[in-house]
Amino acid sequence: MDHGARRLAELAHGRAPSRDLGRLRLLARYLAPHRVTIAATLLALVLAAAAVLSLGIGLRYLVDGGFAGGKPEALDHAAKAVLLLVLVLALATFARSWLVTRLGERVVADLRRDLFARVVRLSPGFFETTRTGEVLSRLTTDTAVVQTVIGASVTQALRNLLLAVGGVVLLLVTNPKLTGLVLLVVPLVVLPIVVLGRRVRRLSRAAQDRVADLGAAIEENLNAIRTVQAFAQENAVARRIGALADQAFLAASRYAFARALLGAVVIALVFGAIVVVLWIGGQDVLAGRISGGELASFVFYATVVASAVGGLSEIAGDLQRAAGAAERLVELLETRPLVTAPERPARLPARGQGLLRFERVSFAYPARPDRPVLVDFDLEVRPGETVALVGPSGAGKTSVLHLALRFYDPAAGRITFDGIDLRELDPAELRRRIALVPQDPVIFSADARTNIAFGRPEASEAEIRAAAEAAAALDFIEALPQGFSTYLGEKGVRLSGGQKQRIAIARALLCDPELLLLDEATSSLDAESERLVQEALERLRRGRSCLVVAHRLATVRKADRIVVLDEGRVVDQGRHEELVARGGLYARLAMLQFGLERAA
Repeated sequence: MDHGARRLAELAHGRAPSRDLGRLRLLARYLAPHRVTIAATLLALVLAAAAVLSLGIGLRYLVDGGFAGGKPEALDHAAKAVLLLVLVLALATFARSWLVTRLGERVVADLRRDLFARVVRLSPGFFETTRTGEVLSRLTTDTAVVQTVIGASVTQALRNLLLAVGGVVLLLVTNPKLTGLVLLVVPLVVLPIVVLGRRVRRLSRAAQDRVADLGAAIEENLNAIRTVQAFAQENAVARRIGALADQAFLAASRYAFARALLGAVVIALVFGAIVVVLWIGGQDVLAGRISGGELASFVFYATVVASAVGGLSEIAGDLQRAAGAAERLVELLETRPLVTAPERPARLPARGQGLLRFERVSFAYPARPDRPVLVDFDLEVRPGETVALVGPSGAGKTSVLHLALRFYDPAAGRITFDGIDLRELDPAELRRRIALVPQDPVIFSADARTNIAFGRPEASEAEIRAAAEAAAALDFIEALPQGFSTYLGEKGVRLSGGQKQRIAIARALLCDPELLLLDEATSSLDAESERLVQEALERLRRGRSCLVVAHRLATVRKADRIVVLDEGRVVDQGRHEELVARGGLYARLAMLQFGLERAA
């Protein structure tokens, strides 16, 4: 397992990510193509901050020139100036909000595209050690955190920084004495806010974790709804979900209390400080040391600075969370597949023979490197030959199919396709020459046409219909409400097991593979469905090499050759009658399934 996969496994099992803000460098790569948008956003940001700070000057002239001076024309000019500033502030705020939100959504869309493009190319071994839910969390939750930072936190931080610096400068210009007092009071106000803010963030994360637990449990039980109902466990499941919902409620309640307390403390401290400043400033106004407009302006700037500093402390927490999210995204982006194409892959002929060879292959899954599933394994599937793999569970039969598709590379030995080592081929090019019909066929949440054409999306309507007909699927597809355009439901819930298998066979037929892999393709079907599927498979096997894995020996009696596996080794091979006559492992399996006399 490479470094990225190890880190994802650590994160999946609860190891906390770091809060290194340097991880946010990831965003620079995605922000670079949008320099014009960023420049326009910064311009709007500066204009908005300048407009806010200018309001204090307008307020001063409004009070001193209009109210205290008793000059209507001065009041009119000051009011018009303030209205103009408000208009500039509104337009600049609109531009900043729209541009930065659009930028955040664009970056997140690019991130999700790249992340999924990386994940979909990772070897199955990666998912042996990493939970799928963890990967989904990276693709959704963590990218949403990044979007929040780009779309709000960063510009708010810059805005608050400009307002804080500009406000302090204008405070000093307006009244140095009161500014000194404010600078003494600010730490007393900000410190409790920062301390409480950290607790609020911790409780927020805890509440999100409990909601995530609840969502995962709901998804798991809804996906297994038939099993839940078959075992009459609706009440028990409902109680477990209810308990998780209560935990989420308690966590959310604690978060809501802490957040409400923080709000109350902020109001009490900030407005209390403003009242103190107003009282001291009011004494100076009464003594004639400053004007009423100067005091109003000063209070305005003091409020701006206090809110900006408080906002910066809260945004710091957002940036830390974003750094943790960015770290997880970087780990996923840096994870390398265990199986990769060589720099200069070998080329297969336009139409190959379908010759597959395993030469002294040894293999263990990455998640269990100390438990080999194949040992010195040799096998040849000749062009046009049907070879069946049989043996007890755990003998390594399905692993042979995984290696043939190059989901994994062997630890020792080599595998060739048409004489070329699989390591020298581009995995995508190899897999285009092979079709897999699994025991549990995958039906996508789409219509019948899309499911059949999954391996060849460019196929014509006539080719899709011909594949469906050859797979004995045309009749039931045409009987569906919208025929080939009928939505088959999530995981093909509207189809029977035999119908799903025939859709999978039609998909394989449409690809016209040189090598066909069948993994227990009829093991879970009723007699009538099995007959239809077997007939479709007979048509599918014609003229191409075929490697069949089966527990039900009745399905492989017509194979050209049966290879018997036990503990990852070939222990016997031959035709059905020969293997039964020799009385080895195959004969024992045959006797267990349908009696020795019938087997013979």
